[in-house]
Amino acid sequence: MTRRDALLFSLTACARSAVSAVPEQRHFPSMQALPVPYDQVSFQLAEHEIGRYHFGPELNRPFVYPVIGPLGRTLTRMGHPGDPYTHSHHNSVWISYTKVNGINFWEDHAPNRGRIVQQQIVELIDADERAGILAKGAWLSSTGQPIVQEAREIWAYPLEAGEWMLVIDLLLRPDSSEVTFDRAGFGPIGVRVAKSVSVYFGGGVIRNSERAEGEKVIFHKPARWVDYSGYIAPGVIEGLTLFDHPLNPYHPSPFHVREDGWMGAMLSTEQATTISPGKSLHLRYGVYVHTGVPELAQLDSRWNYFAKLNLHPPYGPPKSARDCLNGNHRLFNVPHPFRNLKECQEAVPQAKEQ
Repeated sequence: MTRRDALLFSLTACARSAVSAVPEQRHFPSMQALPVPYDQVSFQLAEHEIGRYHFGPELNRPFVYPVIGPLGRTLTRMGHPGDPYTHSHHNSVWISYTKVNGINFWEDHAPNRGRIVQQQIVELIDADERAGILAKGAWLSSTGQPIVQEAREIWAYPLEAGEWMLVIDLLLRPDSSEVTFDRAGFGPIGVRVAKSVSVYFGGGVIRNSERAEGEKVIFHKPARWVDYSGYIAPGVIEGLTLFDHPLNPYHPSPFHVREDGWMGAMLSTEQATTISPGKSLHLRYGVYVHTGVPELAQLDSRWNYFAKLNLHPPYGPPKSARDCLNGNHRLFNVPHPFRNLKECQEAVPQAKEQ
C-alpha cells in the first residue's frame, strides 16, 4: 500500500466512524426526466440521455431534440438540410399547425405568426417503466392573445436492446371562443429525420402500415404508422416510426411525407376541425426509435403496444402521510386524484381500512 492509499484509507475510516449509520439507499429509477438549465428536460435511460425536451419562453414552439438511437447517435435534426431558413420550423420532433383561426403556428417567418408557449411544468416523473413530463401551455396569436389552452404529456418508454418510444399526448381546449384547424394543414406533429436517414440525401427508405413504400404512394394517404429508416453512420442503419393513435379523430390519419427527410401525421385532408367552447380535442402520437429496417410485422406489433398503452394506470391509495409529501399527492388516482397535500393525507386512514 502506498502512502497515498494509506492516507485515503485512514480518511475513509474516519468518515465512516463519524456517522452513526450508512444512509439508506433507495431504489434508483432506470428512467428519468431530469431538468437541466435553460428550460430543458433530459430523458435518460440508465443515466444516458436518449432525448431532450426544449420549452424556453423565447421559442416559437416546444420540441424534442435530440432523439438518440440505440447506438448513441441522433436520428433527428433541426431544419431542412437544403433550406435552413425557410424550414427553420422543422424542429426535430414538434407540435404545431399551419392555420388555427387563420393564425399560422407552423412557420417561423409568416406575417400572422402564432406561438405555442409552455407556461408550466406540472410534474416530472421517474420510474423503471417510463419517464414523463406533464405540462400546461397556450397557443398565442401574434399579439399574445390566447387562442388554445393545452395540457401536454411527454413520455419516454424503454424497450429492448436500447430501443425506446416517445409518446406525446395533447388535450386542446378553446381559450374562449370557437377554434378551427384548417383542412389539410401541416401538423399537428412533425418529425425531421437526420440528413443521412432521408431518402434524397442519404438513401433511406419510407414505408407505411398499408405496405406502401416511397413518397409518391404514401403522401397524404391514411395509415396507422409511417417508418423512416436509413444510415446513421457507415454500415449502421436506424430509424423512426411515427404512430397515429386510434383515439385521434380521423384515425387512421393521412401522412405528409417527403424524400428530403420529414414526415408528419395530419388531421384531415377532407375537412376542417372545429372545437367549440367547453369541448376539447384529444390527440396522441408515438415515435418508435429502432435499430435496422424492421420487418413490417414488427412495426405492426410496436404500434399495437403503443395503441394499448395506459398513460394513467391505477396508482394508489397512499399508505402513509409520507407518501403524499413533496408533490407526490399528484401521482395518485386511487381512490381518486387529489387536488392538494391535505386531501391526500386525509385519505390515508381510509386506505388503511381497505
